[in-house]
Amino acid sequence: MSGSTITPWVIGNWKMNPMQADASALLQDFKQLLNNQNIAEDSCHIGVAPVAIALSAVRDELKQANRKILTVAQDLSRKAGTGAYTGEISAELLKDSAIEFVLVGHSERREIFGDHPQIINEKVKNALNAGLGVIYCVGESLEQRESGQAEHVVLQQICDIAAVVQPAQWKSIVVAYEPIWAIGTGKTASPADAQAMHAKIREGLSQITPEGQQMAILYGGSVKPENAVELAACPDINGALVGGASLNAESFYQIAQAFANTK
Repeated sequence: MSGSTITPWVIGNWKMNPMQADASALLQDFKQLLNNQNIAEDSCHIGVAPVAIALSAVRDELKQANRKILTVAQDLSRKAGTGAYTGEISAELLKDSAIEFVLVGHSERREIFGDHPQIINEKVKNALNAGLGVIYCVGESLEQRESGQAEHVVLQQICDIAAVVQPAQWKSIVVAYEPIWAIGTGKTASPADAQAMHAKIREGLSQITPEGQQMAILYGGSVKPENAVELAACPDINGALVGGASLNAESFYQIAQAFANTK
């Protein structure tokens, strides 16, 4: 059984971009594209993940769109609640600011900032317990893929969080598969390779939770309008976590449209 009946998700991860004026212009352009030709909410969930200092401003800007667009946090603290944790933003503070979803486990957090499985588990647990949805990122390096370890690495990352996710909380998780070697490089896993990994992820999820067959699994790795339609046609690819292309309103719109139309 595939996830072909799942409503797709297209999430734009702005990473450490852009400046305020450019962010405002980008959102205005994207809203205008939706005004010209709307993408129905039931055909595609759409979200934007800005830098932390822009979360509230982006949230307020998106309220003016002609459809719901989620404001997604790029990360959260491993510490819950409030307290003396300089520079941190907890799940509860995000929830209090009307943020509904948060990215956890992005490869840049793992590779650059040292988010190992214990830290990631604490973040996932905090997010879910605070009532946030989690977009949980998994993926392998080029070395791991070339050595034949890709599936093992990715499935282990799925298993890593199983200890902290309660049975009913799996409904609040979206998985994003992002081969590290394809992020920001212009390289993309072939649709066949991406579908094979997504099918393997769904198989692994289904062994952990009955929700596995209905969980959205997104592809992230140099997604752009030129490859979106082909990726969207794959039965177990239920959307995209979009990096660089989400900084261009037209490109991001075309990707969302591709998934909305294909599914």
